[in-house]
Amino acid sequence: MSENSPYTFAPATGVGSMPGGDAREAARTVTGSLEDFPFLAELPARGPGADMVGRTAGMLVELYARVEPSGWRIGDRPGRDTKRARSWLGEDLDALEESTQGYEGMLKVQAVGPWTLAAALELKNGEVALSDSGACRDLAASLAEGLRLHLEEVRRRVPGARVVLQLDEPSLVAVLRGQVRTASGYRTHRAVDRQIVEAGLRDVVGVYRGGPVVVHSCAPDVPFALLRRAGAAAISFDFSLLTERDDDTIGEAVEAGTRLFAGVVPGTDGRLSDPAGSVMGVRTLWRRLGLSPGLLTEAVTLTPSCGLAGASPEYARRALAHCVRAARSLADNPE
Repeated sequence: MSENSPYTFAPATGVGSMPGGDAREAARTVTGSLEDFPFLAELPARGPGADMVGRTAGMLVELYARVEPSGWRIGDRPGRDTKRARSWLGEDLDALEESTQGYEGMLKVQAVGPWTLAAALELKNGEVALSDSGACRDLAASLAEGLRLHLEEVRRRVPGARVVLQLDEPSLVAVLRGQVRTASGYRTHRAVDRQIVEAGLRDVVGVYRGGPVVVHSCAPDVPFALLRRAGAAAISFDFSLLTERDDDTIGEAVEAGTRLFAGVVPGTDGRLSDPAGSVMGVRTLWRRLGLSPGLLTEAVTLTPSCGLAGASPEYARRALAHCVRAARSLADNPE
């Protein structure tokens, strides 16, 4: 493996969100289905503060956010929304700790990355933080410190785990392309320079020196090369959105040692194909890139295509178990 990714990853995991509102049930499902690579489940159905943005806003240090009709807005002091977000996170950590007694494998935790957070959190004037470069820097610094404390807490609760940090960046492509709408909805914020985006990500990725960072984006045209340069050890994406124009950057990423978290299992209820059918596209990509089939298990971790919050609890269980079976199929028959 390259110096960019000196880590051995397990073959299957989830993305982050799960259906329902019962933290203990979610933790049991995740740890039971993904024995080698569970994750700290997010349960957005509980409401504001359990959603992806609110959960991460609750982790910020010396910055606080509250719910307004238009979304999450940065305020001066912690209010009930911040307290609720922190309470739910504590509940989720309690449930995870109970379900991982003696566990010594990989464990993934998720938080919203700096650019999606900047595109989602409003300033006092109603515009998102993305509109103000100083606010973006302050937000990234607060996030980095909050994540450092969060990771310490996770390691304290599950001391045997090798903790992996995932940064969720679904809005990253929109930030790069100038597609994030202003408060009026009539205009868009200017595209942020790629070097500034890369540097901002690198600052947050760099705060975690104890293990690997995965960056997840389930949007089309994931900027693989930019994420790799920013220090991501792995990149998580919806495999169905890949096109052949992504081939070169994916090939370069694999050869540089970057792990691919390939989302091959649908995130909402539907019929699941057989495990071999789920990974047929991955094998096809490998042949197209001219890569050694023996590299597949070293380079690919299988996941659902995105979070499972919109699925039924039964389907979510089956989808996670299916990822494990599909990964076994890939290992047994890489050709």
